[in-house]
Amino acid sequence: MKGIHGAMPHTPTRPAPGFNRRDFVKSAGLGLGAAFLETSRGFGADHAGNPKIPAAIIGHTGQGNYGHGLDLVFNDRDNIQVVAVADPVASGRANAAQASRALRQYEDYRVMLETEKPKLVSIAPRWTDQHLAMALATLQAGAHVYVEKPIARDLAEADQILAAAHQAGLKVAVAHQMRLAPSILHLKTSLDRGVLGDLQGIRAYGKQDGRSGGEDMLVLGTHLLDLMRFFAGDALWCNARVMQNGRDITRADTHLPTENIGLVAGNAIEAQFAFPNGVQGTFTSRPKLRSTIGHWGLELIGSKSTARILADVFPTVFLLKPGDWEASGKTERWAPLEGDPGLTATPAERGFIPANRRVVDDWLEAIQKNREPICSGRAATKALEMIMAVYESALSGRRVALPLKKRTHPLG
Repeated sequence: MKGIHGAMPHTPTRPAPGFNRRDFVKSAGLGLGAAFLETSRGFGADHAGNPKIPAAIIGHTGQGNYGHGLDLVFNDRDNIQVVAVADPVASGRANAAQASRALRQYEDYRVMLETEKPKLVSIAPRWTDQHLAMALATLQAGAHVYVEKPIARDLAEADQILAAAHQAGLKVAVAHQMRLAPSILHLKTSLDRGVLGDLQGIRAYGKQDGRSGGEDMLVLGTHLLDLMRFFAGDALWCNARVMQNGRDITRADTHLPTENIGLVAGNAIEAQFAFPNGVQGTFTSRPKLRSTIGHWGLELIGSKSTARILADVFPTVFLLKPGDWEASGKTERWAPLEGDPGLTATPAERGFIPANRRVVDDWLEAIQKNREPICSGRAATKALEMIMAVYESALSGRRVALPLKKRTHPLG
């Protein structure tokens, strides 16, 4: 087997001999006593004499690369040392090693895991065809997992990852960065204060670009469906229509999208979801609606008002100010939600580096406190389940209950 720089692996310097779970919790606790501590302060690992937490990165140049900044998630953390990066492509591996400041490079991630024994691993490829193998190998090696979305190609694979993590007592977090965006958390607090009144419905609109339909739902819709669950809870059932050029799809329409992130079908989707407390949700992705709907995102409809989320790595939130019908038309207008952090965020604060940092901060605190991460593998699986339910309903022509009993891909 090939190891560092594609050569036969040698025995590299081991990070912190005798590093165990107690050391990990002790070290993690130095900088993560509470979520979202100011990032300018050092974690104190070096000053206190505690061992750094060994971390590693798995990527695959040309087949998913390093996602949205998942090679940089451990940068600028005083108590974490990136010991290695693995990538079968030498040029991509070298670039990722330089960007992440990794000490060593490996062609084979299995060799890296066996040799380095990291405690934290970022599984970066956007392509999901290797997520299951990478995650299982990482969990077997005793490391917690941070993985690009979607978590897996289907529910059967996601279930395997969650089961392996549970058995090993390890935490899985998924890069659903919007869930922890300051503007989203502010909106959630505003909802809890009754700004919208009682939540009645949620409308989700995909980007509806050249990937409209199945690819749009899997690439971007997974963020929106995750947010729908964040605001309304677990979906109870799904009723959906998926179309290809105006006709209902069949399994013959199944194909892989631009990137190998799982099977998709259709270029237009209309899906309805039921949530607890009478909340109804919809997901729409139709190319002819792009100019009508505008920016992709969510509308949360309440008994008093409506909020609109313009989706992005750092979303912006608007509130609909009601108005009356007059001879000249209706006078209602959209205005920024009062106190929305998105209004004053700088370009640097809007990027993927701080977005990933928020999710990783929570993941590390979840490890320390032995709780489920907010952007957990379970939450990501539930979002993926809503996508699978859309296809199950469309192909069967009926409403389907969630959770789904069938865990393999409906298009498979």
